[in-house]
Amino acid sequence: MGIMLTQQAADHINRYIEKRGKGLGLRLGVRTTGCSGMAYKLEYVDEPNADDQVFEQRGVRVYVDPKSLPFLEGTQLDYAREGLNEGFKFSNPNEKATCGCGESFTV
Repeated sequence: MGIMLTQQAADHINRYIEKRGKGLGLRLGVRTTGCSGMAYKLEYVDEPNADDQVFEQRGVRVYVDPKSLPFLEGTQLDYAREGLNEGFKFSNPNEKATCGCGESFTV
């Protein structure tokens, strides 16, 4: 299954890497935090880790560490603008619940 990107997410990632002037792709992971227990973390990758799983789609590489992968398997990453807000949106089939503020989730 892996990680899936919408065209909007891929376009945003490619634009940002081009603007930075360097980067191999995007790292997607989870960390323990928040009301519900887990939160997504994103960072741009300049050097991959040896144990990363790499998913390539729409010309973008997404790097996921082995500990985060079970929580992210099947996730679709989108990028959307809604009014004055813009950002990545996660559609994760593993989520059981999210907190009221939308910053964390439970698996």
